[in-house]
Amino acid sequence: MSKVIMVQGTMSGVGKSFLVAGLCRIFKQDGYRVAPFKSQNMALNSYITDEGLEMGRAQVMQAEAAGIKPSVYMNPILLKPTDSVGSQVIVNGEVIGNMKARDYFEYKKELIPEIKEAFNKLSDKADIIVIEGAGSPAEINLKENDIVNMGMAEMVDAPVLLVADIDRGGVFAQLLGTLMLLEDDERERVKGLIINKFRGDKTILDPGIDMIEEKGGVKVTGVLPYMNIKLEDEDSLSERFDVKTRKAIDIAVVRFPRISNFTDFNVFEQNENVSIRYVTSADEIEGADMIILPGSKNTIGDLKWMRQNGTEACIKKMSETTPVFGICGGYQMLGLNISDPDNVEEGGEIKGMGLIDVNTVLKNEKTRLATNGTINKIDGIFKDLSNLEYEGYEIHMGETADSESKAVINDVLIKASEKNVYGTYVHGIFDMEKTAETVLKALSEKKGIKYSEGEIKDYKAFKEKEYDRMADILREHLNMEEVYEMLREAKK
Repeated sequence: MSKVIMVQGTMSGVGKSFLVAGLCRIFKQDGYRVAPFKSQNMALNSYITDEGLEMGRAQVMQAEAAGIKPSVYMNPILLKPTDSVGSQVIVNGEVIGNMKARDYFEYKKELIPEIKEAFNKLSDKADIIVIEGAGSPAEINLKENDIVNMGMAEMVDAPVLLVADIDRGGVFAQLLGTLMLLEDDERERVKGLIINKFRGDKTILDPGIDMIEEKGGVKVTGVLPYMNIKLEDEDSLSERFDVKTRKAIDIAVVRFPRISNFTDFNVFEQNENVSIRYVTSADEIEGADMIILPGSKNTIGDLKWMRQNGTEACIKKMSETTPVFGICGGYQMLGLNISDPDNVEEGGEIKGMGLIDVNTVLKNEKTRLATNGTINKIDGIFKDLSNLEYEGYEIHMGETADSESKAVINDVLIKASEKNVYGTYVHGIFDMEKTAETVLKALSEKKGIKYSEGEIKDYKAFKEKEYDRMADILREHLNMEEVYEMLREAKK
């Protein structure tokens, strides 16, 4: 059986996902077979495996760090919020339905056998499993029948590293308060504390560290610096959303209330002259060199949101001179009409933005497909994308058809007849270096500025370097000897 260690946090967004990825890379570098695991993930960023199964992208990122292929066993339960009180529930990669929060709260204990089976499947192939918790283990209202924090730790008898984010302030209260709210047996599982995102001279923290170790009864295993790691974030707390600075090439991504798979654009961050800004108003969009409508978990609802706040009108006007690119739900919005006869989202029918001559019908059956090949011939500003190789995946509810012929569209990339407006169902279409370079080169030429070839590297190779850099930082600031001792003492 695998040795296990678990990373829990004092709240969401403290850096658990990155820490798990970093530990996975360190254990891989040290010669162990390692796998990540998160029993239940709530996120709108998801991925389709080679088997056509859906899982959270955070565990995909961690699997990459571990040097193994992603598997739904790493994330047996995925919750994708559909509104403020409900989520689509995905178990072992397949949708079992939509549930209100209270209904799922009552139901989740029935998924414990699925969690144990997935964990055991991983355990058969790994020397070490690094488990990620969710939110905080001290959420009193969620502790009953917990399956993702201390409940998960108890299932597999895992030692716990508790992580807090000093960048948000109150780090000692975060750590001590969490420890105080845990039950005695839960507190005994916490073998180390980690202070994350520290900027400055660590010696200034020493009195506080002494105090927290004395009052909390747990050693501080590491003080990690603020790491500018260009890898995928798990959820909407992403710091990428805070970027406001415009650079030479400025790409505006509409930040829908239910935005999904916003990792599609991370590849462009390699170029220091490119800004990726997530925008929510017409004022923020104006002046952008390219506008992207990303994926959405509620296409109709997010289209209404754009319509109400004026961003739709702004985009339609700018499309006369500015390239617009829609992906998945964003592609559906660009069409003439979206109908929802089966009440997949909100039911009924809504006019699209009218920028591409297609119609979409939402259907109960979800398309889940890993895909690769070459992009079909296309014209316009991005004509040089024609015949380039791509690799990605489709994940959507519904079919999109030509408005005149009524034939379902199978082309990878669709373009409006008269404007530089494009649409695709393929997530990850920009990840190939030539694809990203072609887009940026076209935007540069349109703007009359010189583009330097080679700014965008192979994205997989780029991420490999980032994983290694993360591991180097963790080795320097985390007491890995203590971490290995926790693993040696773990019973499994």
